[in-house]
Amino acid sequence: MKPIQWTGDGLRLLDQTRLPLHENYFEISDYRQAVSAIKTLQVRGAPAIGIAAGYGIALAAQSIKATSIKTFNRELEQILQEFADSRPTAVNLFWTINKMRKAASITGSAAEARDELTRAARLIHRQQSRAMAKLSHAGSSLIEDSCTILTHCNTGQLATGVEYGTALGIIKAAKEEGKKLRVFVDETRPLLQGARLTTWELDLLNIPVTLITDNMAGYFMRKGEIDCIIVGADRIAANGDTANKIGTYSIAVLAKENGIPFYVAAPLSSIDISIGSGDDIPIEERGQEEVLTFNGARIAPPGVRAANPAFDVTPHKYITAIITENGIIRPPYKSNIQYDLQEVQ
Repeated sequence: MKPIQWTGDGLRLLDQTRLPLHENYFEISDYRQAVSAIKTLQVRGAPAIGIAAGYGIALAAQSIKATSIKTFNRELEQILQEFADSRPTAVNLFWTINKMRKAASITGSAAEARDELTRAARLIHRQQSRAMAKLSHAGSSLIEDSCTILTHCNTGQLATGVEYGTALGIIKAAKEEGKKLRVFVDETRPLLQGARLTTWELDLLNIPVTLITDNMAGYFMRKGEIDCIIVGADRIAANGDTANKIGTYSIAVLAKENGIPFYVAAPLSSIDISIGSGDDIPIEERGQEEVLTFNGARIAPPGVRAANPAFDVTPHKYITAIITENGIIRPPYKSNIQYDLQEVQ
């Protein structure tokens, strides 16, 4: 499976909105299509959004007709803003935008900038591939043989665009090491990323999976059927507070109550040290129709309104450890995150 592919003059994406029933790839030849794919969740997952945006920006650069670098950079900045406006919570998107902006700034001509942006996008993809592999193998050390893991939302290849995922990457690495595993997957309302995507990926990996509704997690924890919980992250603040798919916070609180380790798996590109705590992480509010309808049919009476925050924030006190490509970060997070980032700079 290759959810994100650069063809040399365009982008090929696996449409995640059609899974698991239809495995459809589509071609992108205009950067606006890439912006739309991010907005509509055809590509989703913080690392995958960052990679797709990099290629989308490289594609946009090819369409800028300016010959002077000054004019080129002015037009590029407008395009970067379009990508920045597509989804506000996943910090990998902004990490990519900053890297692409820097790549263009070090060139002396528009032609050089176009070439450099393509190189930068491909480099981001390679870097994230290496990071996810290292993260997965580092995290697998926390997984015991015959372990039962609960995970939330989707954190595999679909969410990262590379061979290994974050939380699911750890599970994949543990299986490769010969460990016997069982995975519980929350369905992840309202868009069912767990039910549609995570179960599909685990089935491809031949890992036993049990799908549960979001409100069943506490029941199985109290019964002693869950050994640990691993989730991904869309943005991690400097103090370790973590934004992830809505419902993660509830699971973390339940894990603490039941004495179950709660791990967050994310590349360093998901850490935003410019934000002191989770209180300052922007939370995307998506359309009401995602809650009010199911499979195109309305499930609430006419006139009923819905709230639809796409993410929530888990305070660092509920997190046992944060797993990155640089190893396992434990409390105190504020100092240890800083140390981890300095180690790779």
